[in-house]
Amino acid sequence: MWAEDDLDPGVPCLESYTNPVDGKIYLMYHGTSRFAAQQIMAYGFRPSAGGMLGPGVYLSRDLNKASRYPLNLPEHERVVLRVWANVWKGQKKLTIKVTHMQKTWHAHGYDTAWCPPGCGMVPSGLEEDCVWDPNRIQTFILSCCDQN
Repeated sequence: MWAEDDLDPGVPCLESYTNPVDGKIYLMYHGTSRFAAQQIMAYGFRPSAGGMLGPGVYLSRDLNKASRYPLNLPEHERVVLRVWANVWKGQKKLTIKVTHMQKTWHAHGYDTAWCPPGCGMVPSGLEEDCVWDPNRIQTFILSCCDQN
């Protein structure tokens, strides 16, 4: 259903379970509506005001997870943006056992928050990232599901 066959070889596709390395750029995904995708492509990302990990742009390294969003839309109205995300000063790993920085990670010097798969914080059990600064994200390809 979701094609992922033309990835740029120069961008590392970080697996969901792998800790990111500071100063690297990684392939991530953002699931959204067709209209919102057009707005993002034209004007860039706007960080959310809140959410499970606080303000930021929510991404995932798991295409399967991103393809489910937005949850309230039928599948034919969803698209997935493939992006490069710059993990500059580090990523705070959060789990059900490490929640004291769940919404304050940026105030502690982190650029990105990361919930690994099966961490107990994400209801789906899948991986999730939140990037504080939308300028660290470059959208490069728009993907959508094939309705044939």
